[in-house]
Amino acid sequence: MLDDAHVLVTGGAGLVGSHLTARLLADGATVRVADDCSTGDPARVPDDATFHEVDVRDPAAVAAVLTEEVDVVFHLAAYTDTNYEHDRELFEANTAMTHTVLERARAVDVDGVAFTSSSTVYGEAPRPTPEDHAPLEPISIYGSSKLADEALCSTYAHSYGVQSWVFRFANIVGPGQRGNVIPDFIEKLAADPTELEILGDGRQEKSYMHVTDCVDAMCHVVEHATDPLNVYNLGTRTTTSVTDIADIVSEAVGVDPAYTYTGGDRGWTGDVPRMRLSIEKLAALGWEPSTESDAAVRRSARQLVEEIVG
Repeated sequence: MLDDAHVLVTGGAGLVGSHLTARLLADGATVRVADDCSTGDPARVPDDATFHEVDVRDPAAVAAVLTEEVDVVFHLAAYTDTNYEHDRELFEANTAMTHTVLERARAVDVDGVAFTSSSTVYGEAPRPTPEDHAPLEPISIYGSSKLADEALCSTYAHSYGVQSWVFRFANIVGPGQRGNVIPDFIEKLAADPTELEILGDGRQEKSYMHVTDCVDAMCHVVEHATDPLNVYNLGTRTTTSVTDIADIVSEAVGVDPAYTYTGGDRGWTGDVPRMRLSIEKLAALGWEPSTESDAAVRRSARQLVEEIVG
């Protein structure tokens, strides 16, 4: 399906989007990327893709890139800061982007839309958390926006014939990433190798997935899941604590800092301190991660140290 498809990737200048674009091109797809460059970097977009600077909230701008020629859309564009200062702006922007993409996909009769959601839709749920866990009780505006986006995907799948694949991500890590715990620790240690501040108590524990596994899983699900609406967790079966990440990053940088903790059981308001997704549904579809959580963090740390420190 994807090897000869015309694909639009929104948010394709970001971490997952740029790696996904490279993977699709390698598989033989023709890819156009739409990104407003607010956080994405056009330099990440592979040369063989066609890049368009687009505000995905704008129906006219989306119509110019999401044409009848497009077979599949991977909709990754979103404000992703779970501690964003302007809550209403984040919620309205994310839902506007998703509604605009789905409505245009319906208008030009694309084969399907793949949407990147988040584990934050679950809130503080029992672990491992399966896709059919209920009720969904997000505790951040970001998680609320993703849940609203999922509802839009469900509506367009069941009422308007736009097949959808919804991916609930664990924490995705890899080269090119900024603004996350691993690059944050690296930058702090580059500035001061003797001390590292850790948000919360360091016992926050989550599942980390390397970006190459993430995009491989996404492509596998789109190729093999055939329901009108297909919801899949993407993650690993293991978790890594924040203090363990500090140990891994310190080793990668080659320093031995003293740790200080800001205290409390979470890093910020809306932070889910412990998360592990069930990936049994994904495994039943024939896909397993190549690395578990610690290995994904270690691989990412090595790659990011080379980028940031040199």
